[in-house]
Amino acid sequence: MGVAKYTRDNKDRITKVEYQSGIVVKTAYGPDDLERVGFSYEKDLANPGQYPFTRGIHAEGYRSRPWTMRQYSGFGMAAETNERFKFLIANGQTGLNVAFDLPTQMGYDSDDPMAEGEVGRVGMSIDSLRDFEIAFEGIDLAKIGVGLTINAVASIMLAMFQAMAEKHGFPPDVISATPQNDILKEMIGRGAWIFPVEPAVNLIGDTIEHSIKVMPKTNPVSISGYHIRESGSTSAQEIAYSILIANAYIDNVLKRGYNIDDFVGRFSFNLDIFGNLWETVAKYRAGRKLWARNLKEKYGTKKNQNMFMRGMFGGGGGGLTKEQPENNIMRSAYFALASALSGAQTTGLCSYDEAYTIPTPHAALLSLRTCQLLMEEVGLRDTVDPLAGSYFIETITKEMEHKIEEEMDKIEKAGGIIKAVSTGYAQRTVSRQAYEFEKGIQSGELIKVGVNIHREKEEAQEVELHEYNSESAEKQIASLNALKRERNDREVAKTLSELEKAAKEGKNVMPYLVDCCKAYATVGEMARVFRNVFGEFQEPTIF
Repeated sequence: MGVAKYTRDNKDRITKVEYQSGIVVKTAYGPDDLERVGFSYEKDLANPGQYPFTRGIHAEGYRSRPWTMRQYSGFGMAAETNERFKFLIANGQTGLNVAFDLPTQMGYDSDDPMAEGEVGRVGMSIDSLRDFEIAFEGIDLAKIGVGLTINAVASIMLAMFQAMAEKHGFPPDVISATPQNDILKEMIGRGAWIFPVEPAVNLIGDTIEHSIKVMPKTNPVSISGYHIRESGSTSAQEIAYSILIANAYIDNVLKRGYNIDDFVGRFSFNLDIFGNLWETVAKYRAGRKLWARNLKEKYGTKKNQNMFMRGMFGGGGGGLTKEQPENNIMRSAYFALASALSGAQTTGLCSYDEAYTIPTPHAALLSLRTCQLLMEEVGLRDTVDPLAGSYFIETITKEMEHKIEEEMDKIEKAGGIIKAVSTGYAQRTVSRQAYEFEKGIQSGELIKVGVNIHREKEEAQEVELHEYNSESAEKQIASLNALKRERNDREVAKTLSELEKAAKEGKNVMPYLVDCCKAYATVGEMARVFRNVFGEFQEPTIF
């Protein structure tokens, strides 16, 4: 699991351990180390459920409530995804985490030439409200929370989720949706962006404002350091960038006249389990502390519960390997252990085959059972923050805190996160880290079992792939064409015209998007309105 740097002598004795974030690990720790880093029980630790929430956001931890389990799922047409949803729920999953195909993510309909060969390939294909109605048919949305892994068109998907829920008889104030809706991390670490930085951030502000007014149980933004980490950042950079990105969205909403306590309690985070176990635990403990301190000291947040770093800590597919794929079953188990020891409220554990394909039902079920084993047999619900008080853990948590603050200072000196993204500074930093990581793997400086150590003579191995179904794509396009023949074209044109006018006038576009969705306007048609009004993001040179 580890990606730390290990220096050894000629007798294979470890002489130095250094984590990716720059923390150098001693051979042993004692009380003097806590004094060295300035550790204070009251300021740095406190009791579980108490500020600064280093030990977790709930006083009784998992004793009062187990973590929510959300396996990433979605492929092909809506009907296929609906079957997978029901399979996972029947086997004990308590939340859904929905994958969308690339055309949907990029605001193209299935019949667009840009979508050719990608319809339903890496996630569920969504063209209109009709697809959402099929995908969530028979799902009790009053009991099942739904994560929507979508960013550039998150406003469209959230509007569509609301419209679908209403069609299925669930009013907006009872449903819980969590669109990822983090465009700045897309520009830093993943690439599924469409619109320029400022209007893209403003769309996120629209979804947050709409949630305040209409969908109070919805988490309108999930800051996704996960993708920044998987793209090459260190653990310290992942948390630093996540906090600064969240602050950018906060600032947008505050300018609209809202109070911080009106909305920040519904912010959530999607963060990565990847790398060394102890560094990961320290990252989350330090991250909770710094997020709470940021809200209290910078923004004057009054309510303790609004300072919680809520969210999903997920086992990253980037930590898995195609080589010796069964090793990924063990890796995933340790990812789940790290998540539980870190105090996650939700775990979206990667499946062992995620390194090379869309997870099979069997692989997804194994990941679900892994979490259930930890919960029911291994003892992860026995006590809150079982590592608290360890000289080692408390010391490196404090050191991780300082590393995160150093990375935040670098971004602020570069002009803040908005400028750092617009100019490519943040992208260059993460790309450089990815390059250094890959060099470390290839040189053997960073160890990866089955990749650069403990390899077998016969490495060729058959793996089960999720074959792309071109017939599914053809059916999706046929369904879209049928929808266009059946819908009321006059109503579609009217709602799209009103959406365009609202976008040009700087109004909150969410109510207009809901109307478009109910008229069965397509994702591509709504995204085209925004492209025409806002233009497209021009990626800066990062090399």
